[in-house]
Amino acid sequence: MEPLLVLTNVPGLAQAEKLARALVESGAAACVNVLAPCRSIYRWRGAVEVADEIPLLIKTTGESYPRVEAAVRAHHPYDVPELIAIPITHGLPAYLDWVAKETEKHD
Repeated sequence: MEPLLVLTNVPGLAQAEKLARALVESGAAACVNVLAPCRSIYRWRGAVEVADEIPLLIKTTGESYPRVEAAVRAHHPYDVPELIAIPITHGLPAYLDWVAKETEKHD
C-alpha cells in the first residue's frame, strides 16, 4: 500500500464540497479536507493571473490515484487543474491502514 496526499484547488466552496463528496462517496479517497480560501498567483498563457481558490487535501493510495484523477477531471472546471500527489512516507499506522481500507475498490 502506497498512501498518497493529493493536492488540488478549485475556484469555489460549492465546487470543493461537490468534488470532495464525489471522491469519498466513490471510495477514491478516504478523506478530503476542504481548506480555507487562499489567493493563488500564477502564470497562465503568458499572463500573470490572480485567483481566489479553495485547496483540497485528498488522502488516498497509489492504487486509487487513477480514480482520483478521473474524478478531478470530471468535476473540475479548469482546463488544466492542479493535481499533485505526494507520497506519505510516515504516519500513524492505524490511520494509514484506514486510508487503505476506505479506498479499496468498490464493486
